[in-house]
Amino acid sequence: MVGRTDGLISTKPNHQNAKRVLLVDDHPVLRKGLVRLIDSKHEFLVCGEASTAQDAMALIRKLGPDLVIVDIGLPGTSGIELTKTIRAEFPKLPVLILSMHEEALYATRALRAGAMGYIVKQDAIDNIAPALREALNGRRYLSPVIAAQLQHNGPAGQTPSTDDPINLLTDREFEIFELIGKGHEVREISDALGVRPKTVETHRTNIKGKLKLKNARQVTRLAVQWLGQRAV
Repeated sequence: MVGRTDGLISTKPNHQNAKRVLLVDDHPVLRKGLVRLIDSKHEFLVCGEASTAQDAMALIRKLGPDLVIVDIGLPGTSGIELTKTIRAEFPKLPVLILSMHEEALYATRALRAGAMGYIVKQDAIDNIAPALREALNGRRYLSPVIAAQLQHNGPAGQTPSTDDPINLLTDREFEIFELIGKGHEVREISDALGVRPKTVETHRTNIKGKLKLKNARQVTRLAVQWLGQRAV
């Protein structure tokens, strides 16, 4: 847990009525930049910062923010899973997902998890303020590149097309599939997600079945190829 954890609103006059934002991101440099960006808008104030899902939940309970911005790629529990946890305990608290991924696949999963919006990090400078305003007013916000894709593919948040078998994976299976593609072994994934190795192996078996693969080696090969195609 780092940063502003005392929950005190700034005494600056232009922040007296500001909406309080909790920022959850494990990259300190990016987080500092976002804090400066958000605080420069007098209608918003970053009241707390966290780098993990566990710390985020503790700060939400302590500070009672008006909105939470969550990085999709948190260590351990992902931003998608954290969003589900937040929505279960605080159903009226809006969550915005911040992501490096410019693909509708990730946005659709975020929206299904209960997020009020999906902001691509590359667009954050221009889009963070309107995204916050829309979410706080109960309206969904999507970065333009994501909105265009979802408009082409169909209504945002709908059940994904089964044309791509990756869409058949649950959020947890998809998370493990990504970690496999990044070269992590079962034990590493187990430690990162806080689950037993046997649980990871069970998910990998389910992934193998859904993707119609013969063995764990083929799962790894496909995961590496799939991530590689998106890095181009």
